[in-house]
Amino acid sequence: MDNKAEVREFLASRRAKLTPADVGIPDIGQRRVPGLRRGEVATLAGVSIEYYAKLERGAIAGASASVLEAIAQALRLDDTERAHLFDLARAADGIPASGRPRRRATKQSASRPSLHWALEAITDGVAFVRNPHQDLLATNALGRIFYSPLIGDGGRTPNLARFQFLDPASRDFYPDWDLFAHMCVSIMRAEAGRDPHDRCLQELVGELSTQSETFRQLWGSHDVRTHGTGTKRFHHPDVGELTLAYEELAITAEPGLVLILYTAEPGTASADKLRLLASLAADQPIPHPAATPNQP
Repeated sequence: MDNKAEVREFLASRRAKLTPADVGIPDIGQRRVPGLRRGEVATLAGVSIEYYAKLERGAIAGASASVLEAIAQALRLDDTERAHLFDLARAADGIPASGRPRRRATKQSASRPSLHWALEAITDGVAFVRNPHQDLLATNALGRIFYSPLIGDGGRTPNLARFQFLDPASRDFYPDWDLFAHMCVSIMRAEAGRDPHDRCLQELVGELSTQSETFRQLWGSHDVRTHGTGTKRFHHPDVGELTLAYEELAITAEPGLVLILYTAEPGTASADKLRLLASLAADQPIPHPAATPNQP
């Protein structure tokens, strides 16, 4: 991924989203393109027009934290967008995100038995481990039956992004497909900013860009987000529609991996359906970590 192009397109796309009214300045003169002018952003950030234009051309290497913070405030970046801007600047300086050495490959990292024991101990919610490439590396019993449309009969490691954009079954599984698609790409964009040298992620982006026009358009929007917490709707082939709350937790022993939990609000129809799925999952054997179809 070309860092200068990433910086240029990200800053330009954020500027295009703002209007003078958004930032409390007069709207003077005719605008050839939507959004703020470079000069307006420069004034808001307290830098020269020439310097901001240089930054927006992608020459962000060496920019100080105070300048980046001023640009983030001028463009009204949210926390995730601000972090993405700083990640792009670190990459331009040749510094890996968070100052640590680049992450080692995580494909094999979810095979520790203790992690699988922890997953299997969670019985009332869907629990799974995901890496930065959207691979579904390990699940609990309820997760295996919940994600059966994605996991299928095993073989290739299940991948949430491939399922989203390349498998027609995802449109039935995700009632809010467009929302899920935007979330998926925005999370991948943030990951790409944190580690622009991640070859596996680059290859996945290339594959999806080639095969999905929707992915290509969403990738070009340069939106970023973290997963964090919220609610999602699903339509499972065995129990119908469920609304589940999710929480994302970092696995500190394996940087880059996250544990995601889906639970239902007690006393709701979704909770009843999740219990029904759990009863179906209870009859399934627990796969050994080395033999589970969730492993590459």
